Amino acid sequence: MTWTTPADLKAKVQKLWNCGALLTSVAEGRSMFPLRLALKTPGSRELSERFQEVRAWIALLSSAAGPYRIEWRSINHRILGSNEIPAAVYIDTLEDALGLIEKRRAAERFVALVDLTGERLPALIPWMTKRPLRTLELAEDWPRLLEIVDWLLTHPRPRIYLRQVDLPGIHTKLIEGHRGVLTELLELVLPEEAIDTSHTGIGGFCRRYGFLDKPSRVRFRVLDSNFRLLPVKTDQDITLTQASFASLDVPLSKIFITENEINFLSFPPVPNAMVLFGAGYGFDNLATTPWLNCKDIYYWGDIDTHGFAILNQLRGLFPHAVSFLMDRQTLLAHRTLWGLEAKPETGPLKRLNPEECALYDQLRKNHWGDRVRLEQERIGFDFLRDVLRCHAAL
Repeated sequence: MTWTTPADLKAKVQKLWNCGALLTSVAEGRSMFPLRLALKTPGSRELSERFQEVRAWIALLSSAAGPYRIEWRSINHRILGSNEIPAAVYIDTLEDALGLIEKRRAAERFVALVDLTGERLPALIPWMTKRPLRTLELAEDWPRLLEIVDWLLTHPRPRIYLRQVDLPGIHTKLIEGHRGVLTELLELVLPEEAIDTSHTGIGGFCRRYGFLDKPSRVRFRVLDSNFRLLPVKTDQDITLTQASFASLDVPLSKIFITENEINFLSFPPVPNAMVLFGAGYGFDNLATTPWLNCKDIYYWGDIDTHGFAILNQLRGLFPHAVSFLMDRQTLLAHRTLWGLEAKPETGPLKRLNPEECALYDQLRKNHWGDRVRLEQERIGFDFLRDVLRCHAAL
């Protein structure tokens, strides 16, 4: 049947639920009812040629148990004479609409959440109005989310760790798991001076709202056997907080940065040098270390488009950084060890030198084949030693 059926009517109301319109009207205190639903009805020709089907369709709409009333219209057919056929359907109340799609209990739950929020933090109701279905998803945690928001209103920029928030039934994982939602809620109620807008996203949640964040750390190895930070003869593999590392200013002139832990651990001795264990994209843990600007920095990453993108990012902090083992000769010398880069970078990288830029372009344009990459850990240890000797580092 090509004409509107009771199932079609239910689907139309369900669509209003799915887009949040029904619950939004509740939160805003306005009514959508009576709600008129248009029908796809038989035309004049269909009345003549499919009269029995039309009668069956009318009977189906009329006998359905749906909580709606039918608006009829009269038609005068040249053969069949005057007849009454459905023109539209009206659902008179929100209760009827919710009953049709079996959402009464969910709506009652939403109304309870709106009432609770209106009593405690009415400034959040616009968020509920905009995102009613998300509110329902959060129904179990919503009272605790209100407590967290209310607590931050009375304790702005608290300078404690999330673990130290002392509220009954609220734990660190609850806050961490809902940082996205809490950010949206807090932006509605906190004064401007309580928000550090320089920090964004989930990772910037703590700093944005004045919580203490887990300190960034820097892991490094001293490569010069004549210099020791620790009074022991074992390997000088050291991890410090960002602040502690920034205060070092060690008397070593060469800094190597590598992204692979095994390369970091096995990097050979080099006079007057140390090696840092990188972290891929992002060098925030090095950004506040001014003495690095006075050192020779060598970056060793994968020979692929993302390796060069990370190098490009590093040069945003340290423009003098030099690429290490990221050249055409190294790539071609390890042809049998090439792999496949899953999702290559394709945008321009403005901080590469001409040689790096040429190699980056060849990689992203598949000069040697589809998405070629050479992971740094595949480069032979003897090859590394030879390059270091050529640079008079050993």
